Amino acid sequence: MIGNRVKEEVLIPAYEGRAVVVPKGHYLCIIDVEGQQVGDFVCFNRDNHGEHVSPVHMRSSLSSIRLKEGDGLYSNLRRPLMTMVKDTVGKHDFFFPACDYYRYKMDFGLEEHPNCHDNLEKALKPFDLKYDVLPDPINWFMNNVLDDEGDYVIEPPLSKPGDFVMLQALVDVVVAVSACSQDLAPVNGWKVTPLKLQVLGGV
Repeated sequence: MIGNRVKEEVLIPAYEGRAVVVPKGHYLCIIDVEGQQVGDFVCFNRDNHGEHVSPVHMRSSLSSIRLKEGDGLYSNLRRPLMTMVKDTVGKHDFFFPACDYYRYKMDFGLEEHPNCHDNLEKALKPFDLKYDVLPDPINWFMNNVLDDEGDYVIEPPLSKPGDFVMLQALVDVVVAVSACSQDLAPVNGWKVTPLKLQVLGGV
């Protein structure tokens, strides 16, 4: 039975990121407050910063490009660090990298636009994580559709206000989430809004 006591609650403002520790056995709920907002997510083993959730290893370990309840979030050491136990949306992405400075500079001619890469690094800084390259994210609520020729078409998220995913930590982890900053494409329904994190007690 999932513990229902909220131990920590963090609001992630639009265009920003936040990070939390989720102890082994506890749960993390990522809530789309207003709907159609993507959350870029990275996750590190708290006791071994060299181990992190890795989308490319997830695709291999799951033999799938979709996520469903019961799936593990596999690491670069090919073991799950968390498990997805509840999902009210059913459509997410783990192909696309986090938007970054170069995404807006090269594709839109902007140099001052907020981006998820910097948001995640800023959120993780107080935890003194050691990594050379920020891992690619899982993009919760992102709605990518493959067309008949196998090309990606980005459409607005299917998430509604209050929709969420709930994850259980299998080891102590540090998690960072960015309210995706993309307002120049339909990634977030053309509007960036807040997300909320809740850390819940274990069984």
